[in-house]
Amino acid sequence: MEFNERKRWLFFGLPFTFTKYHIVDDMITVTEGLFKTTENDCYMYKVQDVEMTRTLAEKIVKVGTVICYTGDTTHPTLVIKHVKHCKEIKEFILRASEEARLKRRTVNMLDIGTGEMADIHDMVDHGL
Repeated sequence: MEFNERKRWLFFGLPFTFTKYHIVDDMITVTEGLFKTTENDCYMYKVQDVEMTRTLAEKIVKVGTVICYTGDTTHPTLVIKHVKHCKEIKEFILRASEEARLKRRTVNMLDIGTGEMADIHDMVDHGL
């Protein structure tokens, strides 16, 4: 699956900006500018969390903003601003980032305080 979107004005949701978003299974690319063009890529496996926001004005013109929290050094917070199909984009990025982390074996595990860490340490100590 692939998404090609443009940042839009909140004035009728028209795409008269020079920011383009290209989202595919393994990468998010943001291209900005008219006279000086800047292209920034973020690999999907670096995306840690995704958030979607919609202000009242965005709801009226049927656009939204997707915020990706990443481990990328150039864009720790990657904002995909004022795009159509924002819910589908958010869900796609969540799915694709999880699949990319599984492929690269970079899945992060959190200890949520279940009290079972002592059992795990015992298993490791006994070679199980």
